[in-house]
Amino acid sequence: MAQLIWNGLFVGSFYALVALGYSMVYGIMKLLNFAHGDLYMLGAFTGFAVLGAVGGVSPGMALPVLLGVMVVTMAVTGLSGVVLERVAYRPLRGAPRLSLLITAVGASFALEYGMRTAAGADPQVYPVRLGGTALEVLGARITVQQVALIVVAVALMIGLNLLVTRTREGRAMRAIALDPRTSALMGINVNAVISRTFFLGSALAGAAGVMAGAYYGKIDFLMGFMIGLKAFTAAVIGGIGNIPGTMLGGLLLGLLESFGTYWLGGEWRDVFAFGVLILFLTVRPTGLLGERVTERV
Repeated sequence: MAQLIWNGLFVGSFYALVALGYSMVYGIMKLLNFAHGDLYMLGAFTGFAVLGAVGGVSPGMALPVLLGVMVVTMAVTGLSGVVLERVAYRPLRGAPRLSLLITAVGASFALEYGMRTAAGADPQVYPVRLGGTALEVLGARITVQQVALIVVAVALMIGLNLLVTRTREGRAMRAIALDPRTSALMGINVNAVISRTFFLGSALAGAAGVMAGAYYGKIDFLMGFMIGLKAFTAAVIGGIGNIPGTMLGGLLLGLLESFGTYWLGGEWRDVFAFGVLILFLTVRPTGLLGERVTERV
């Protein structure tokens, strides 16, 4: 039982990091950014390129070097998210929702197959692999590297929550989420705030990509597709547009997958996860912490 819970929380922390970008963009623009999972893939490949440029890394320095690479990757993926918003979404901001949705799908394919052209179709082995000796804690096998990755993920999530709830920038984001037109009349630079929202969400996805590459040891150009769907599922479970709910949804999805795999077998993991998505959309479409809202005309 302890091992199942630990495995679920570990995987769920990755889901939560990526899902936060979905939730932030939807909360402020009511846009399902299906290209967001591919920014996670871009982060993994950016970290791969930076680590390749650094050269050999001794096992004892793997974690500090990886944290430095993560900072660089967050900057790259954050700026990529800003460019994506400026080029693909801003010109269509007043268009019907379906136009934005189709554009998001097109942007996703552009990122995936652009990376395939640049890096090749074959999976790449990550230059730094976080292994380590496992320790027995309450019956669960836990490595120091796993604990470090979860601490980093939790720190990023807490930092984002504090930014949104305690800062002037966060108040501007929440104001635009409520009413962008009135926010603009009150002097808020709506375009700038939306760009910074894309930067933050994309940076978190990039950080998750580096952590996943270093932990699992292998990356490929389609790795963002499934994690994007899982992150969307996590956001729906917690309440898309609600940041604490999205964090909770990511962790719950990880736990559900862990227990579902144990009960039904590994081949049923994705079926179990998306079955939960259908259940939530049917029974509680607003998610665990989401609120029912009325559509503005």
